[in-house]
Amino acid sequence: MNVGIVGAGTMGTGIAQVALMAGCEVHLYDENEDSQINARDLILARLNRLEEKGKIGEGTAKRYFGNLYLIDHLHDLTGAGFLIEAIIENREAKMQVIKVLDQRAGGDSIIATNTSSLSISELSKACRNQERFLGIHFFNPASLMKLVEIVPGFKTSDFVVGKSQEILDSWGKTTVIAKDYPGFIVNRIARPFYNEALRILEEGIADIYTIDGAFLQEGFKMGPFQLMDLIGNDINYQVNETVWQATGFESRYRPSQLQKNMMITNQLGRKTGKGFYDYAGDKSDSPARDNSELGRRVFKRVLLMLINEAADLLYRGVASKEHIELAMTLGVNYPKGLLTWADEIGVDECVASIDKLFEHYHEERYRCSPLLRDLANQQKGFFT
Repeated sequence: MNVGIVGAGTMGTGIAQVALMAGCEVHLYDENEDSQINARDLILARLNRLEEKGKIGEGTAKRYFGNLYLIDHLHDLTGAGFLIEAIIENREAKMQVIKVLDQRAGGDSIIATNTSSLSISELSKACRNQERFLGIHFFNPASLMKLVEIVPGFKTSDFVVGKSQEILDSWGKTTVIAKDYPGFIVNRIARPFYNEALRILEEGIADIYTIDGAFLQEGFKMGPFQLMDLIGNDINYQVNETVWQATGFESRYRPSQLQKNMMITNQLGRKTGKGFYDYAGDKSDSPARDNSELGRRVFKRVLLMLINEAADLLYRGVASKEHIELAMTLGVNYPKGLLTWADEIGVDECVASIDKLFEHYHEERYRCSPLLRDLANQQKGFFT
């Protein structure tokens, strides 16, 4: 299969590697020639490393790499049957690229955007044939993360959705289907993971070490502040702001002023050497597991907000409960699905605890999902 990828940054490079290892011919374009060359060299190094470790057969790296072509002009991608736009998360820039792809690509070609939070239906306006356009959201690093969210636009055809799912499944990915809804599944449900942790810090209830340590204690690979530093406080803040704007400035998604200030002062995390933690020199600045009463309390508060968000997404019909569980365990490596977690805690206990938060703060962000309350009233769980 001939795959065209626009954007040779971290995500585009990762997607290119995945497609090459699935036996595809990959044509990679970036307006920055240095980015293309860096992507080519990085892909070759990764493939050679996999061969050295015995994870792919002898001579396989050379064979895969031989199917990678760097393209000089965007127009040269016209022969690809599967086109993926993977440039910066900017609506106008993406629409410019999508428009050119739509004009040049063959009538049977599928055009996809790798946006993490922008409206697919809005981006599709750049296409004359909106039926062949959809969102496919890979997770970083694309070569390792199994999950891909498939997001049809309002006019995307069922055939294009099914064909895209077939292609991505053949690439070894696990696909979930989400409606075109702000943040889709993962980035929508995960908002409280960051925002509620920031709120707890701002209130002075606990410090970053306690909050992150509590999550490590519960089986998370990283706590909220560790993950924000890894993602970049600029990127994480921008996703928060995108979801907030797309939901009509709903108060529960309002971005944190603390994180905005960190972005303004270039305390972005690992990439700048300092974020919530200090990464300068050999200094070790990281949390330990925290099993204190305070740690358990702050963990439960964040978990309740995550469960509430997952229940609300299901209530709105954005995705099935099975796909919601897959998305959160494979997309952001949660130790278990949030709806499963709710059943273990007890849906009635979740509702009672969320109601206490609402009674204390009197804010919409702590209003219980109607679905959670209905299940509690019926003495049912999500899977029981």
